[in-house]
Amino acid sequence: MYKLIVCDLDETLMKDDGSLSSKNAEAIQAATNAGIYFVVNSGRGYSSFQKDLEKMNLRDKPNQYSISYNGGLILENKNNRPITVNAMPFNTAKEVFEIGKNNQNASIHINTQNKLYIYNPVPEDIAYQKSRGVIFSELKNDDFNQFRDMNIMKVIMALPTVEERQNMKKMVEKKVGSSNLSISFSSGRYVEFNPAKIDKGSATLELAETLGIHPNEIIAVGDNSNDQSMLDVAGLPISVANGIDSVKKTAKYITTADNNHDALAEIINKFIL
Repeated sequence: MYKLIVCDLDETLMKDDGSLSSKNAEAIQAATNAGIYFVVNSGRGYSSFQKDLEKMNLRDKPNQYSISYNGGLILENKNNRPITVNAMPFNTAKEVFEIGKNNQNASIHINTQNKLYIYNPVPEDIAYQKSRGVIFSELKNDDFNQFRDMNIMKVIMALPTVEERQNMKKMVEKKVGSSNLSISFSSGRYVEFNPAKIDKGSATLELAETLGIHPNEIIAVGDNSNDQSMLDVAGLPISVANGIDSVKKTAKYITTADNNHDALAEIINKFIL
């Protein structure tokens, strides 16, 4: 029997326009009413999906949980209480930022524990963020020392092409060291840099252990490479129909529906209800 569903947001649970369908929300409520934990496991900051949690009837609820920043932050939904904070070492985050700021095409996100800053925002990226309800401050001062006393959860860069994102990954790995980072791609636009050994999978296992849930009792649902780690640790890894090839290869089940047609409701109806 499955006891925990961990689910990516963008391009998995949410439609392309960033909205949560009523059918998915109702299925989630049915699952939680049946005693199943439903945990958003997102690369985004937790503040951006509070309205969606409300629609799921999970906002500000005790003994319900969320994972943000690709595993950087585990929260209890009640008062958004931090359970685990996996911040980046300051010098590592600074090195990544310094490399990125030399690329004029890179829109760089510095995710602190409670706030997002964007350096060199570009219109397409800003439109995408706003469609997801993400609030941010534009960073006009490139002196990274202003973040020294903050918890930096991750640094990501929006770049327009796959080649540019892959080249940025290689450049950062060469200068910062691949052993110092967990690197992934998301949403067909971002290359994401987290602290080493911190990812959606590590956070899933940590939360599951806290709840007394075994890996074979976990369903993980995703679409892109930053979801790969949670699919790798789950008893039932699932790709939505629009998932990338590597995610589909890992999945034990691929939905018939894509993210625009209630894929999560399909999963809950098939495996939970």
